[in-house]
Amino acid sequence: MPKIIRVRCVLLSAPYSNDQDDLEVILHLPSGCRTTGLVEITLDNGIVGLGEGYLAVFAPRVFEQIVAMVTPALLEQDLQDFARLCRDVSLVTGYWSLQGAAQHVISAVEIALQDCQAQILGIPVWQMLGGESGRALKLYASGGDAVGPEPMLRELDRVQQLGIDLIKIRARHHQADKTIWCQQHAAERGIAVAVDMTQNLAIPSQSISEILRFLEEVQQQGGRLPEFLEEALGPLEIKNYAALRAKVPGTQIAGGEIVTTATELCDRIEQGCYDIVQPDATVIGGIGPTLEVFSNARRHGCKVYVHCWGGSVGMMANYHAALAGGGIVAEWPIKPYVLREALAVSAWSVANGQITLSDAPGLGVRLTPEIEREYAFRDDAVYHCLVDPTRIPLAEWR
Repeated sequence: MPKIIRVRCVLLSAPYSNDQDDLEVILHLPSGCRTTGLVEITLDNGIVGLGEGYLAVFAPRVFEQIVAMVTPALLEQDLQDFARLCRDVSLVTGYWSLQGAAQHVISAVEIALQDCQAQILGIPVWQMLGGESGRALKLYASGGDAVGPEPMLRELDRVQQLGIDLIKIRARHHQADKTIWCQQHAAERGIAVAVDMTQNLAIPSQSISEILRFLEEVQQQGGRLPEFLEEALGPLEIKNYAALRAKVPGTQIAGGEIVTTATELCDRIEQGCYDIVQPDATVIGGIGPTLEVFSNARRHGCKVYVHCWGGSVGMMANYHAALAGGGIVAEWPIKPYVLREALAVSAWSVANGQITLSDAPGLGVRLTPEIEREYAFRDDAVYHCLVDPTRIPLAEWR
């Protein structure tokens, strides 16, 4: 088997969302640009594999430094020792980051190694890992963070054009009016609505009673229960997810996108936290750990919708994992971001609300010098998590 002769961190920045009324951009990305972090692995036979780690969106220089730390564990190593390589890279960082930031880098390395292996075989990753040929994944659109009705209508129109029949919006417990408005206008287009309550970083988070009041208000004002509620409780409230599920049998409970080990996410499944679990290969350690979640979820009757909110390498990694793991539904980020297309070997094949992966070897991605020049890293293209949402005027959704 070939040996690894080069490991390189690549940071790319590009404009994110072309809508000036996007709340995420206004609050979290004031530069208007977002960063994607890649690990590029080159073999002595000339094959180049790419992996992506979600950490670079928030802390690109940290991502870069951790890649430098794990590189010596990879150089001159035989790709045939895949399991040992993943273990050794984890050992470099495990003492201080067995869970957390380093796992995003481990994810990028593992994905790049999977990309290399499949290219050697001349087949796509999904096929290498046992996926069914020609099977499409149903997509749900993810976005819904417009500051008001007009940009939200534009977003719904884009979803309709793709033939997608489910959109996930962002709404907290005090935003029943936004949820009802979106349901009404989405229904006119044949689209159902799910709600991301974005509590995965909230300390303290909203409570179960606040969630129940939100759902009651939505129904009392003529709305419907959301298709699912995502990240409804914060990180200190994980133990309460099973109780929440028991209290809202009419809607599904989803979450897990920021969990960084398959062990922890599988434990949550076994505790009955979710109806829908949402692993991300760029966070949880790579494609292999994502498949572990699929296997565990299947045993416990839990659905798996992979989380996809990165660039094209990360999205491909998750879609390949979903196809190999028997997934039925996957996330499709509706906000424009050129790095979701620029690195893809062939254009995304989305039709009638479904995506079909190509037969291109590996992940079906490639990085060129032209892409690196055009989307060179910008120090100001960093996601800001500590923000003041009160500075944004409240929209009138009625």
